[in-house]
Amino acid sequence: MGKSSRDLLFEIEQTMGDTWLPEIYRQILRSRTRAYQFPAISHKTKSQIQHTLLGIELKIGRRRMLCPDLATARYLAIFARIGAKAVAIPYDITQISQAADALDSSWHRMFLIGDSLAAGKSTAFRARLRQALIGKVRGEISEAGAGPVVPRFRQDVKASATRRIARRPRAQH
Repeated sequence: MGKSSRDLLFEIEQTMGDTWLPEIYRQILRSRTRAYQFPAISHKTKSQIQHTLLGIELKIGRRRMLCPDLATARYLAIFARIGAKAVAIPYDITQISQAADALDSSWHRMFLIGDSLAAGKSTAFRARLRQALIGKVRGEISEAGAGPVVPRFRQDVKASATRRIARRPRAQH
């Protein structure tokens, strides 16, 4: 008797280790982030990145969302594929492209491992495994949360700058 889809899900997650998509997302959450809410979309909606005269847009189903740059559109497209309702976006724009690369690689690797483990199974079983993978990832992303709406800033930086200014000797006139 072969392995069940639940067994294969566990095996895929274990094989991926630190490159498991929700694990990468949890690492992103440890840095300074801001929350992003997707408009109400279906889980089965396709997402596309479009280059228009107005800039970069992420098209999810019939909805279009203007994105500030290609990296942000790529980052959000991954979570749109998953069907996430809200996600955290790195506040530091230099990190978005690297995060999008890591998440996209994880997305494709997850399905490659799943396909190799389900080799010889029916197409219906492989389709159920794929849907179960997406559901598991969506659940873990949702459980991790989207982080704060406004990025958190270290308050001690402002206080220490104020103390440094206060300590400076004043010029005598």
